[in-house]
Formats: sequence, structure tokens, C-alpha cells
Amino acid sequence: MHQDRIKWVYLIILSLVWGSSFILIKKGLLGLTPLQLGATRILIAGMVLIAIGFKHLKSIKKSEWKWVILSGFLGTLIPAFLIAFAETEIDSAVASILNSTTPLLALILGVLVFGVAFVKRQAIGVFIGLLGCLVLIFSGANVNPHQNYWFVGFVLVASVCYSINVNLIKQYMQNIHPIGITVGNFIGIMIPAFIVLMFSGFPFSEITSNPKLYNALGYVVLLAIIGTCMAKVLFNKLVQMSSAIFATSVTYLIPIVALFWGVLDNEDFGFWQFVGMGIILFGVFLVNSGKKKV
Repeated sequence: MHQDRIKWVYLIILSLVWGSSFILIKKGLLGLTPLQLGATRILIAGMVLIAIGFKHLKSIKKSEWKWVILSGFLGTLIPAFLIAFAETEIDSAVASILNSTTPLLALILGVLVFGVAFVKRQAIGVFIGLLGCLVLIFSGANVNPHQNYWFVGFVLVASVCYSINVNLIKQYMQNIHPIGITVGNFIGIMIPAFIVLMFSGFPFSEITSNPKLYNALGYVVLLAIIGTCMAKVLFNKLVQMSSAIFATSVTYLIPIVALFWGVLDNEDFGFWQFVGMGIILFGVFLVNSGKKKV
């Protein structure tokens, strides 16, 4: 299959997988704290990845390890905890929509830090997308007054981490096997995740006796294997074969998938939140439409 077609296939698969991840996080939080969920997700995914992809570590040169480990912290470890904390207060669909700011932030950071060129349309897209964020946040606070919308900050910080990560992969890890990047990421972050788990008060003695706990762990296993292991490998490959902006445009479809699950789970979503989502996605469209010049 031609590479242009393959990257679109990857994009669709990733949107379905990551769009479903937000509802899995929400369900996992019914039996786990954000720290427990983030740590177990990383540890389960890490063990699976090391078992199947350890041989690919040889594609990482000694001088590249610092970028691989930094990528693990920014692209996986920190966002795993931030988004889990966010979903203790805001709906999973809203979290996914805010996560769609990643391409906007990827462009901003690419220009400011990595010297990426941009066109006028992309700058307008960034402004429109950020305006859409404000509409979504304020309208969401009105629709769900019982929710603490300051927690959207966790999602936005996670999006900043993702945007830095895609630029790092594009700039410094082009010649590393995608599985090698992913396994290397987890080798760098599993020890911190284990330390967090040990101090999180995880109820190990209740795993087989507490229905809420083992149901939550079931959701986390799905999240770890499909939403982290498989998706991270596909995403790293997608960044390598396309551009940072194209790869992060997976966030076009993630909110649609997440919104579908949110509606099924009886989440409240008002008219102006749809308007905010539309504005954000239009901004992302403008940013991505200039990708050939980036």
C-alpha cells in the first residue's frame, strides 16, 4: 500500500482507539484513583511492550536515549496522570475535545522552539482554535455547574506535553524503529510509575474481592494494551512517515468518537459546547491545511 494511504489508515485507527480511551479512563476511575490508574496503565503497557519489542532497542543509539526518555515522560507518563485527574471533574467527551488543541500547540511550539516555518492561515487557525477552547470551557461550566472546570487545565497541560513530544520525535528520532521508541519510552518511565503506585495506597489485597476494583482493572488493561501499546507504536510511525502537524490531526476524529461514547454514558453536552468543538476543529483544519509548507 502506498505510504500516503497507509498514513490515513493509521490516522483512522488511532482516532478510534484514542477516542475510546477517554471513556475507558472514566470507567477505570470508578475503582481507582487517578494516580493508581495512571501508574497501573503504564506498568501493564510497559511489561507487554518489553516482552514483544525488546529487540528493537538496538535501533536506539547511545546519544539518542536522552530524547527517547524525555519523550516517554512528555508523551506518556505526565499526560496519563493529568488526564486521569481531569476526568475526576469533567466529562470524558469534553476532555477529548480539549485534547484536540494538540495540533495548535504543536505548531506554536514548533515555531517558537524548533524553528518550524508557518503560513498566515495556520496562525489564524491557532487563534480560532484557542477561541473555541474558551467557548467550550465557559459553556461547559454553565451546562455542568457541579463540575470544577478549572480541571480543564490538566488536559491543556497534557496537550502541551503531547505537542512537545511530536516535535521531539520529528526532530531527533527519525531513524529509530517506532517500536524501539515506544519500548525505550517505557523503560524510562516504568520505575517512576512503580514508585507512584507504591505510594498511592493501591489496595492489592482487594484485587479478587472488590468488584469495583477488578472491573476498573479490566478497563485499565484494555486501555494499556490497545490505547497505549498499540496506539503508541502506530503514532510514532505516523509521525515519522508524515509531519508533526498531520500526525496530531488525529484529534479531528478523536472528539467525535469520544462524544459518541459520552452520549451513550449519559454525559450532558449543550449546544454551545458543540459550537466550541466546531470552532476548535475548524482552527485545527486551518493549521493542518498549511502542512505542506511547514
